[in-house]
Amino acid sequence: MTKALQVDPLNAEQARAWDGEEGQYWATHADQFDLALRSYRTRLLDVAAIGSTDHVLDIGCGAGEITRDAALRATTGRALGIDLSAAMLRVARKRAATEGLTNAEFVQADAQVHQFPAAKFDLAVSRTGTMFFADHAAAFRNIAGALRAGGRLVQLVWQSPQQNAWFLDLTAAMAAGRSLPAPPPGAPGPFSLADPDRVRHLLVSSGFTDVTFEPLTAPMHFGGDLDGAYRFVTGLLGWILTGLDDAGRERALDDLRTTLRAHETPDGVLFPSATWLITATHH
Repeated sequence: MTKALQVDPLNAEQARAWDGEEGQYWATHADQFDLALRSYRTRLLDVAAIGSTDHVLDIGCGAGEITRDAALRATTGRALGIDLSAAMLRVARKRAATEGLTNAEFVQADAQVHQFPAAKFDLAVSRTGTMFFADHAAAFRNIAGALRAGGRLVQLVWQSPQQNAWFLDLTAAMAAGRSLPAPPPGAPGPFSLADPDRVRHLLVSSGFTDVTFEPLTAPMHFGGDLDGAYRFVTGLLGWILTGLDDAGRERALDDLRTTLRAHETPDGVLFPSATWLITATHH
């Protein structure tokens, strides 16, 4: 009998999305999602500074690229990837097995409430995975409890929408002239950890110290050519078309194609993006 996924009730909506159609889409397009964020990979891993004996926790690991990177570096340690999406974890396990990474493990769980072994990990990392917790304070406290004293948390999160043209341009195109409602500040979503003052308070009150923010900018890669990017983005943001009539839908898709064409380069369809690379130490 399959054990039910245990999630914080506040995260139930996120669990339905990530362990449903949204997670399946990410699993099917795992290569493109990894490529979209590829420009941030080297700096994230450099700052993580994974040692050969480290035990590493990857939060919101998705299809497991960063978990596998960690396992390659922690040659006599281990890497654990945790995510809500069974579909993405299937991809992660298959790829780790193909690469012969016997020290990489993947668990379907809600990191906000999962009972990690106390003080087990030397390092927790997350590449755009921590923004979706409903209760960030509870999640960071739980992660802190999984880290040994002196263990570090290294997370990559989005800066505000105003610094991320990929989000503003793509959603504006798909909106077809409508004003889309903004989520409440701090609500689960891509930009919930964009405010350094709020994040510093959350981390310090959750048992962390030495909190630092490194601003990074890099191109987001949405596809090798216009047609590929169009297919990828319509699948990713198609929910924005809900409520549009045929004319509105046609306008939105035309606007999207125009926006993508304006960002087509010899290296693919690229949009500016900005993140914070946040580090903190568990005391």
